[in-house]
Amino acid sequence: MGSINPSHPKKFNTELTDYSVSHNEKSGPYAENLEVDALVVGAGFAGIFMLKTLRERGYKTVIFEAGNDTGGTWRWNCYPGAGVDSEVPEYEFSWPEVWNTWDWTSNYPNYQDLRAYFDHVDKVIGVKKDCAFNTVVVGAAFDTASGKWTVRTEDGRITKAKYLILGTGFAARRYIPDWPGMDKFKGVIHHSSFWPDQEVDVKNKRCAVIGTGASGVQIVQAWGPMAGEVKVFQRTPNLAIPMRRRQVDPSERERHRALYPELFKLRETSFAGFHYDWSEKNTSDDTPEEQEAFFEQLWEDGGFRYWVAGYKDLLYVPEANKRSYDFWAKKTRNRIGDPRKRDLLAPEKGPHYFGIKRPCLEYNYYEQFNRPSVDVVDIKSNPIKEFTETGITLADGTHHEFDVIAVATGFDVVTGVMTQLGLESIHKTKLQEEWTAGAQTYLGTSVSGYPNMFHIYGPHGPTLLSNGPSTVEIQGRWIADMVDKMQRQHIKYVDPKPEAAAEWKKYLVELNDKTLFPTTRSTYMGGSVPGKAYEPVCYCGGVPAYKTKIREALDSMQDFEVVAN
Repeated sequence: MGSINPSHPKKFNTELTDYSVSHNEKSGPYAENLEVDALVVGAGFAGIFMLKTLRERGYKTVIFEAGNDTGGTWRWNCYPGAGVDSEVPEYEFSWPEVWNTWDWTSNYPNYQDLRAYFDHVDKVIGVKKDCAFNTVVVGAAFDTASGKWTVRTEDGRITKAKYLILGTGFAARRYIPDWPGMDKFKGVIHHSSFWPDQEVDVKNKRCAVIGTGASGVQIVQAWGPMAGEVKVFQRTPNLAIPMRRRQVDPSERERHRALYPELFKLRETSFAGFHYDWSEKNTSDDTPEEQEAFFEQLWEDGGFRYWVAGYKDLLYVPEANKRSYDFWAKKTRNRIGDPRKRDLLAPEKGPHYFGIKRPCLEYNYYEQFNRPSVDVVDIKSNPIKEFTETGITLADGTHHEFDVIAVATGFDVVTGVMTQLGLESIHKTKLQEEWTAGAQTYLGTSVSGYPNMFHIYGPHGPTLLSNGPSTVEIQGRWIADMVDKMQRQHIKYVDPKPEAAAEWKKYLVELNDKTLFPTTRSTYMGGSVPGKAYEPVCYCGGVPAYKTKIREALDSMQDFEVVAN
């Protein structure tokens, strides 16, 4: 993915700055002293939504993208088996000029499909002419006198903008544990999200997959049938659920297309931004037989239905949650032949409550372990000690030899995206340091001390508890309407009041404390990066309630310091 900066000679890429290059082009979005109304960081769903929306409202807007093309996650994530876990048409832009002229062939696109989709979006609306690629933001500060941001990129360019909009999502900072000896390994090694575009040959090779999050599950499904050997290093089992991926024929696409306008409205009315929602019932409202039938239906329908279309007390009541886990374990254990593997991959007693970590979607993950060539290695009880020239050594001295290693250890999730940008507040403090003890935002769209800076699908929004494009469009419209309001009322800048940010955090924590989320370390509680604050990083009240909250705040403006021109 991307061009590699020759000044970073490393065995494998670990930082966004590894993709920065010096540009010969000095005009348009690559100009050295660029001045714009709005600078958007990131060319995925969030960044492109903001570019089109602001551009159509008359604002000069450009995107800075660290990668070499549009698509955000889907340019970076080209590891074997990479694909999305939300169905289409939920997972796409709601713009008629785009969806009217595009056909999906499957209900769950893979990364190649999504790259083609973003190329189509560019053809229809013209994204790339306003994008600077291989452009990595490394510093930004706001001047209250001029009411403008000064943004610095790794290659030394300076840009000024009234509005700084971070369309950086939740997963732009990768997490690679600091295992000793990683640079000694003489085989092929890559982090899943810095995977090269060129295919990595695994035929007859000894392969390791470290991590069992979404990328780990997908790599195992891709490599299981191809590799000579696959060993999956697992700390916590993934409570994955069936995807039910299928091909979509042209007649079905045409029938659905007539419903698209209503479907795009519908996705903003459900808890997680999908076309389905929680049952009206609690688990105990049904008999055990009725529960079993209901679980069976959700399981057959597939996707996240077994997660966020189940009984409405799933995330709140331990006994209700246990019923859901027990059904999952029964279904999953039946798919795994070897008793040792079965107990590691789908233990009878849950490693944590079901659904308080975002489940992965799979189609034959568990069946891969029925192959003699695919094994699971428990690194919770016997952690990785070091890498050697030939493989991986565990704490007890066991050594595993490999030709290819996939480091599928995920991200400094949600908050790490923003703390890596060198953002400086008007109080001369750095966001990276401010958030060491925990993230602070107002509404999950703004940060006190950072005027005219807005973020999308990041900290304190519905983010990982929602379908991406649903939340992106809700937050994106809010930001664009805020910009319009400021222009109409001749406002130089708005800055959320510190007490408003503190209240928003308090509200988030109170919502979260009513659920089972605080009972385990997960992406919803800050992720697994050592030393990171253990706290809720996502709004768990659901998409409709969130939408109402942020709109009320925009109407009143009472929680912002408003400074006129």
